[in-house]
Amino acid sequence: MTETSEALFEGLLAFLQRERGFDFRGYKRPSLMRRVHRRMQTLGIERFDEYRDYLEVHPDEFALLFNTILINVTSFFRDAAPWQFVEQEVIPQIVRARGDGLLRVWSAGCASGEEPYSLAMLFAEAMGADALRARVKIYATDIDEEALAHARLASYSAKDLEPVSAALREKYFERSGARHVFRADLRRSLIFGRNDLVQDAPISRLDLLACRNTLMYFNAETQARILSRFHYALGASSDASGFLFVGRSEMLLTPSRLFTPVDQKSRVFAKVPQPGARRPAAPAAVNDNGADMNPNRLLDDQASDEFPVARIVVDAKGNLAFANLRARLLFGLTPKDVGRPLQDLEVSHRPADLRALIEQASFERRAVTQAAVERHLAGGELQFLDILVQPLYDEAQLALGTGVTFVDVTRSHALQEELRNSREELQTTSEELRSSNEELATTNEELQSSNEELETTNEELQSTNEELETMNEELQSSNEELRALNEELRRRTDEADRANAFLESVLGSLRSASVVVNHNLDVLSWNHRAEDLWGLRADEVRGKSLLNLDIGLPVAELRGAIRGCLQGEGGSSEVVLDAVNRRGKAIKCRVTCSPFTGPGEKREGVILQMEEMQ
Repeated sequence: MTETSEALFEGLLAFLQRERGFDFRGYKRPSLMRRVHRRMQTLGIERFDEYRDYLEVHPDEFALLFNTILINVTSFFRDAAPWQFVEQEVIPQIVRARGDGLLRVWSAGCASGEEPYSLAMLFAEAMGADALRARVKIYATDIDEEALAHARLASYSAKDLEPVSAALREKYFERSGARHVFRADLRRSLIFGRNDLVQDAPISRLDLLACRNTLMYFNAETQARILSRFHYALGASSDASGFLFVGRSEMLLTPSRLFTPVDQKSRVFAKVPQPGARRPAAPAAVNDNGADMNPNRLLDDQASDEFPVARIVVDAKGNLAFANLRARLLFGLTPKDVGRPLQDLEVSHRPADLRALIEQASFERRAVTQAAVERHLAGGELQFLDILVQPLYDEAQLALGTGVTFVDVTRSHALQEELRNSREELQTTSEELRSSNEELATTNEELQSSNEELETTNEELQSTNEELETMNEELQSSNEELRALNEELRRRTDEADRANAFLESVLGSLRSASVVVNHNLDVLSWNHRAEDLWGLRADEVRGKSLLNLDIGLPVAELRGAIRGCLQGEGGSSEVVLDAVNRRGKAIKCRVTCSPFTGPGEKREGVILQMEEMQ
């Protein structure tokens, strides 16, 4: 691929992100380019810039392109052995660890929904349907809205359910015509929504995270970022609760500091605990005295609005109680949002998970700080905020709520970056002065280099394996399309056979000898009465020119009448000819020529009806 072609391809990716919000820059280039080329070949387009122009003129093409890129090949209990390990080892351990508490599960990259419904069946088998409805929430996300719409219907064909055992089908699916629908009472435990693993915030406090055959589409750098988010999403940062279930081509070689294998063959990993934080408990009790201790409330509100930093207050019930002017401008809040549950507002999870911070501050009864949190602005710029979460108490030390302050440290962060760069430059100069001393460590570095080369080779083999898996997915998708085309051809062939049988039946039932010829005067049909009159069987004359048949009838004299019918000169015409039948008897034969028309009244041939005149 030329440098110019690469630049055009990168321009196409930037165009897709700008126009539709899909960021494919973290995807592996070979497989991504192959799928885009496949769509371009369908349209007969060779250059990426020409395809971009086509997208601008034909907006419907975006959906077809995304369906080609986002291969939604999945099935129930795909790869049976890993699913058996999850059923027998992982889920029972999660259920025992949680006791009577709530369970949270995330199926990331769920495609058309088979994976989250498989998880729902396994949890229902482990703890019962009633416990599933009461205690389990399964979040299923994907970037493809069309696949999510299919998943929300929970309706599958008999072929889709072939991997599901008969016992599970009978227990968890209900017939609806030719389809099978997942039980409505259990369906409420599943929540489907759009989530971009690269850009959107992860779902937190999870017990199990299933992301199978999805990471392999991303390059190594993007995989590392996603796995870091998965580590945050599972359990709490200081404990080892939470399991990650990935596909058979996803080895997790690089992020060994985040996950440890539970069963390498089944691709099940456990979260490696990180020190420095603990799971927050529930907020303290709410003060119910309801007394207004501030007679100058209006003055206080005005002063808070003019405060130079953004600040919100959440009451003990988790509802937004106050947001000053800067907070409303910063996060798009309105006075109508006051009194709403914090979890219903975007500020609860962007730019940080405020609910987790509030729970931690309430549990530890101290202020909690999260520094330099990134926030993406509409123009593509980055803003950095320091977040201070401070629990609020009354005189009796009963919890009133929590104050959250957002301090814009973007400029300070930029200065720190500049200072860090300056220090790195100074460090580089110092390292150059010590270069003579570093030469003594050459032998050790060579050994380390050899080790790194082995790791690189291992990663390249992993990448090749993931690429082969991607190609296998594409071939499976193509095979499904070819199977659908073959079924359509078989159906049309059956229709044509039925039409021919019907025509033969009609001609065979006529009392007169009937012959059908095409434009070239080749015989298409020859009924039994014609066989009896002229002594030739249908298989002897079919496909031969009528004018070349020796049947006792001067067929050459019919040429004019036949040509008249074919050329649209009137309707039917009759000709009476002297002939000799198959018994050698001289007869008078009346021949009626009628046009044989096809679709659109187009004349496809002529029907000849021959009768012996008495």
